[in-house]
Amino acid sequence: MDIHPSFPRLSGPGFAVPVAVVTPRTPGCFHRFFDTSPISPSGRYLAALRMPDETRLNRPGEAAEVVLVDLAAGTETVVARTCGWEAQMGANLNWGADDRCLVFNDVDTATWTPQLVRLDPLSGRSERVPGGVYHVSPDGRFAAAASMERMRRTQPGYGVVLPDERVPLNRGAPEDDGLFITDLASGRRRLVLSLAQAAAVIPELAGTDLSRWCIHGFHSKWSPQGDRLIFTVRRWRPDHPRAAAWSNIERGVLRFDVLTCRPDGAQAVTAVPAVCWQHGGHHINWLPDGSGLSMNLGGMEEDGLRFVRVGWDGSGLRPLLLDVRGSGHPTVHPCGGILTDSYTNEPPFSRADGTTPLRWISLADGSERELVRIATEVPAGRPGALRVDPHPAWDRGGRLVAFNAFPDGTRRVLLADLAQVVGRPAPCASASAATPPAPCR
Repeated sequence: MDIHPSFPRLSGPGFAVPVAVVTPRTPGCFHRFFDTSPISPSGRYLAALRMPDETRLNRPGEAAEVVLVDLAAGTETVVARTCGWEAQMGANLNWGADDRCLVFNDVDTATWTPQLVRLDPLSGRSERVPGGVYHVSPDGRFAAAASMERMRRTQPGYGVVLPDERVPLNRGAPEDDGLFITDLASGRRRLVLSLAQAAAVIPELAGTDLSRWCIHGFHSKWSPQGDRLIFTVRRWRPDHPRAAAWSNIERGVLRFDVLTCRPDGAQAVTAVPAVCWQHGGHHINWLPDGSGLSMNLGGMEEDGLRFVRVGWDGSGLRPLLLDVRGSGHPTVHPCGGILTDSYTNEPPFSRADGTTPLRWISLADGSERELVRIATEVPAGRPGALRVDPHPAWDRGGRLVAFNAFPDGTRRVLLADLAQVVGRPAPCASASAATPPAPCR
């Protein structure tokens, strides 16, 4: 589908592919994350969140706007308001099975209870149930999430904001918290993998006193086939000398374990144990064929991160490209390439002028193209959670990429057309190439 000509096109140095600004009239807009397309199933609409104030973190009960962009008509419309958001993932806007189902978080401020909202953005009709959404299954039927109200305990920006005294703190691995699945048709929510069950398959926790840890769930991601989920467990020692009251993201304080499981919680295994993160790493995602995961990981070469793959069961951890440095939020495309961005503190990809790239790396030979270079750096002095990460996210056809930027002093959502780059998608055999395994050390 061609997008409306009223959306400004960007060209010249820094733009090797067609790029359009699709929130030109609504400042402060951003889309969710690199693993979730903000573009609707039909390709006509794009959903974004508009912050009320870009200079500070949101307060409990402060509402943001859900903005529906009609890519065909060239319009931007506020279709809802929500108090269930933070500055990195917004309200976790996800599309359901069709354009009549937009799923996101809200908070009942009378009871400070997180809620999952199902909105028909075309009619305005909505339903809400207790719980929350992090990621919706590929068929649009189910929403996965850890406890949205607890997420701020390990890192601000990803859950919902409640008054501090209403944010639970887990000591040990509770039986009643963990990975939740909500049936979007019925609204029924159930706990499919408790943190107690998750802890039982984490190698480092075997035979230990779990009460010495604070253990929380974080990321949850459906595989492209919908047959498994990633569930990230985060933990820290409350007596650690550098443990903070809220964000314990600092390396050496927070421990990360990446699990996968079936949608009913069965076959839970640790895919990437905490020991693998000790040299740095971030941003787990599924490979297109669902056989395993990709991520950035350190410790393989002295000059920074590498793009790696690992089986969903933790087998065969290996670099995808040993001579290419990792960065940002990588996604492996079925045509045999990696698309990623970078943080503003990841030189040589980030630059002193506040710009960062969209990088395209061939898995066949490691060659690299810079597709876009654009401003993403926010003014100095703002909290880290207010950074603007591009979070490049593919549409369902694997051609258009939505990403965030800060080109004119405010957040904007942009679309890049990568048709000339990806061609016709083919099975991603390169991601499973027989590169020697890389043990964690």
